[in-house]
Amino acid sequence: MTLTPDHVILGLLALAPQHGYQMLECFGDPACLGQIWRLNASQLYNTLKRLERDGLISGHSAPSESGPPRTIYHLTEAGRDQLLRWLHEPAPLASIRRVRVEFPSRLFVAHLLGAPSAPILERQRAACQRERARLSEQLAQTADGMEKLALSFTVEQLEAALRWLERCEQMNFTALTESFQERRASQ
Repeated sequence: MTLTPDHVILGLLALAPQHGYQMLECFGDPACLGQIWRLNASQLYNTLKRLERDGLISGHSAPSESGPPRTIYHLTEAGRDQLLRWLHEPAPLASIRRVRVEFPSRLFVAHLLGAPSAPILERQRAACQRERARLSEQLAQTADGMEKLALSFTVEQLEAALRWLERCEQMNFTALTESFQERRASQ
C-alpha cells in the first residue's frame, strides 16, 4: 500500500474548506507537517484532482483578491467516511516509514479535529509490539547471514519506535497544531 497524503488532506478539509495553496503552506512548514511530508505543488494538485475525481472532495472556483480565481475544496460525505476509517484504523501498519509518517499525521489530524489521541497511540504501539514479537520469533529461528542481519535491524528499529511512542504519550499535543491554527486565524 502506497503512502499518500490523501487522509491528511481530507483532515485539513474536515476542519474547513480551503484552497490548495493554504494546504501547501501547511505541508511546507516545518512547524506544521513539513518535517513529516515532502510535498511540492504539483504533487498536491495532482492529489487534489484525484481525490475530487474519486468523490472524496469537491472544488468550486472562487474569486481571489490577489490573482486568478482559486479552487476552494470541500470534504464530501464519502471523504468524511474515509477520513474517519483512517483515524480509527484498528490495526495500523508497523513499518518504520508508516510509524514515522502516518502515525504523526494521524495525531495531527486527530488533534486538529478534537478527536482523542490516546487510542491512536495505543493502536500504533500494539501494532509495533505485535510486529516486533513476530520478527523476534523469526529472528530466533534464523541462521547467521543476510536474513538475520536484516531482521535484527528491523527488530531494533521497532524497539526504537516503541521507545519513541512511549515519549509521545508525555507530549503536549496542543503544540502539534498551533502553527496551523495561528496561520488559519490570520487568513
